[in-house]
Amino acid sequence: MSEPTQPDQNQSLSRKLSGAPSPEELEAAAAANEFEAVSELAVAQAEVATLTAKNTELADNYLRAKAESENSRRRADEEVSKARKFALESFAESLLPVADSLEAGLNLPSATPEQIKEGAAATLKQLKAALERNRVMQIDPVAGTKFDPHQHQAISVVPSEQEANTVVSVLQKGYLIADRVLRPALVTVSAPK
Repeated sequence: MSEPTQPDQNQSLSRKLSGAPSPEELEAAAAANEFEAVSELAVAQAEVATLTAKNTELADNYLRAKAESENSRRRADEEVSKARKFALESFAESLLPVADSLEAGLNLPSATPEQIKEGAAATLKQLKAALERNRVMQIDPVAGTKFDPHQHQAISVVPSEQEANTVVSVLQKGYLIADRVLRPALVTVSAPK
């Protein structure tokens, strides 16, 4: 091989002085960039695989949670339906002795008025017990009780010696089931003086 000529040496020297890379340096830099790109690609592919697995897992968890939620809602609906059905069944069952007593009283051909009255009182007692067992309570305010618009319905306002807005008399009893008013008591209320 021949020795480099003076102009080639000058070019090499001027490249070194100017900071321009040599062809070998350029080739090494390109190889390093290619290695970095391959390395970054491998990292990105691994990250994509991890994210895909995580996405699949989350989608599966979502479907399971959705199915569990639908099953819970369905079970709750069934329980509410059964509770309503059996609550009514229990109430009806507690009224059967009352119906039996009424029928027995009507089937007595020669009952005296005293016996009819006694039978009606016993039947009423059975009915009240059945209502109480099913949490149906009477609203029967005594005279002088403060008027409560949530439980009483004023039919009229009458002059009275009592304090204003108090119950004077009950025309018809009201009823509660649990704490909910089925029917307010019909009352007369004392007028302001």
